[in-house]
Amino acid sequence: MNAIPAKVAGVKDLVMASPMPGGERNLLVLAAAALAGVRKVLAIGGAQAIAALAFGTQSITRVDKIVGPGNAYVAAAKRQVFGFVGIDMIAGPSEILIIADSSTPPDWIAMDLFSQAEHDENARSILLCADAEFLDKVASSIAKLLPTMERRSIISAALSENGALVLTRDLVEACEIANRIAPEHLELSVDNPDELLPKLRNAGAIFLGKYTSEALGDYCAGPNHVLPTGGTARFSSPLGVYDFQKRTSLIDVSRAGAEHLGRVAVALAEGEGLQAHALSAAYRFR
Repeated sequence: MNAIPAKVAGVKDLVMASPMPGGERNLLVLAAAALAGVRKVLAIGGAQAIAALAFGTQSITRVDKIVGPGNAYVAAAKRQVFGFVGIDMIAGPSEILIIADSSTPPDWIAMDLFSQAEHDENARSILLCADAEFLDKVASSIAKLLPTMERRSIISAALSENGALVLTRDLVEACEIANRIAPEHLELSVDNPDELLPKLRNAGAIFLGKYTSEALGDYCAGPNHVLPTGGTARFSSPLGVYDFQKRTSLIDVSRAGAEHLGRVAVALAEGEGLQAHALSAAYRFR
């Protein structure tokens, strides 16, 4: 998710930090890195990896930008090193918001809520629906399926603290609520998701229709799954090629242009009381 858009953008020096507890290498992670074109892997993770990449060490060269998800300590470290290096975003606990009618089997909805709740106790799982009877069915599915989950204690804690089944007046109101929450993952588990899509402005990724589970986006659907969380989808986007690109302004002024623009610059500089600015522009035409 991080390496491929960097490669497409033309990044030449790519470094991956991957924790290896006890010195044990995860061969699947290394194989994935090799396929994605990563040629340097650091056996380090957590906040200490962020610090090492941002400032460098005797054995690690500092980088220009740090991207990718991590736990709360990684997020805090990225916040602190921003300015010394670039970052993609400050990612928080995972979130899913589902807008549903009664057309999707309630067991599917319950499992979709579980899919994010099992990340950690701070994950957020919310269902919005205008059908009270369907909400009751989903609640029954949650009670039925929860005991079968391997990570049921984590799911239960997340749902208790951050989960909600919300009855809305209609699907339009559900979209309005979704725009205010600006979730990381937004499922439109309805018969006609395309009708609701124009009403939605703020979401990291939107999953259209009852067959499009959020888990597909996690692993293999295609679009990048490093996504804004915590309501930041109001002003930020998923990780992409553009995160590895930057721009430089070019200014080329002729002799005639130097006088025309210079007089404007002199007036503004004198208005600010910046004499050297004014003279710098004036020297070109006086």
